[in-house]
Amino acid sequence: MAARPSPPPDPQFVLRGTQSAVQALHFHEGAQGQGHPLLISGSLSGLVHIWSLQTRRALTTLDGHGGQCVIWLQTLPQGPQLLSQGRDLRLCLWDLAEGRNTVVDSMGLESMGFCKGSLLARGPQRWTLAVPGRGSDENRLNLAPAQINLFSYCQIQILEMPSKTSVCTLKPEADAKPGMPMCLELWQADSSSRPLLLAGYEDGSVALWDVSERKVCSRIACHTEPVMGLDFDSQKARGVSGSAEKALAVWSLDEQQALQVCRTHELTNPGISDVKIRPDRKILATAGWDHRVRVFHWRTMKPLAVLAFHTSIVHCLAFAADGLLAAGSKDHRISVWSLYPRS
Repeated sequence: MAARPSPPPDPQFVLRGTQSAVQALHFHEGAQGQGHPLLISGSLSGLVHIWSLQTRRALTTLDGHGGQCVIWLQTLPQGPQLLSQGRDLRLCLWDLAEGRNTVVDSMGLESMGFCKGSLLARGPQRWTLAVPGRGSDENRLNLAPAQINLFSYCQIQILEMPSKTSVCTLKPEADAKPGMPMCLELWQADSSSRPLLLAGYEDGSVALWDVSERKVCSRIACHTEPVMGLDFDSQKARGVSGSAEKALAVWSLDEQQALQVCRTHELTNPGISDVKIRPDRKILATAGWDHRVRVFHWRTMKPLAVLAFHTSIVHCLAFAADGLLAAGSKDHRISVWSLYPRS
């Protein structure tokens, strides 16, 4: 008889105490405790918790978004500083050095949506930031009043940080009506110094932007519903996206910077909140509206495991450099998993 597949494991441990839905997760590597990462979570109630994975308790709580949902977290490459993006239209920079927990800088945002920012390190003290935004007034001079609101929220702002200098505003092509940007990922090819941006849109399309040229290199229709999450493997020039639909889209990028849908992968239930490729590019995880985390082999898209722990929508995922997987849910809990150890 053929051996039955082993059941999926239980979480390695569970973090409780956020007191509201978990909307954002991020691992901060090598911060404390002999190189163990810290896990940072953002909640619907506007709080940011910094967790020790050794004690499995919150080390500190940051409150800088006026009770509004925190949707994106990112530590900066040069030191213990944290960016948090909230639905209060504010991006906060926190100083976490030596136990501090103060906002040292902030900037206003212009988009009311749930689109998370994206950060690309360009040097030890310099990075590029992409955020959804309306851009400057001159972008709207030739539009009728009824068009202004729709056009405004289709744009993406590119800034140099930490100076907050505006680099450009990426505006959709004249004949394109992609709707609002839903998710962003800045990246840079090893062979080029030019930043590129992948953006998933409300109409279900994914576009590749050349940031320096301020133009769309390629756009493909991946979904019939808004793109809720995407991730990109720059080594394999291959990406994946999910939406409210019952399918994942896997797409590739050729040497002419043209995107092409490779395949779709049917899911058991509709609705994907987030997708993440593990840093070693071996496995892919998805966060589902059906309360489940699904794990796939990234190269073949073979299903590997269904993690059925949470009792409500799984909103967000994060992988640590050592392969640890964290999942945050509307049920106020964060599950932490050790799956298929890195070889």
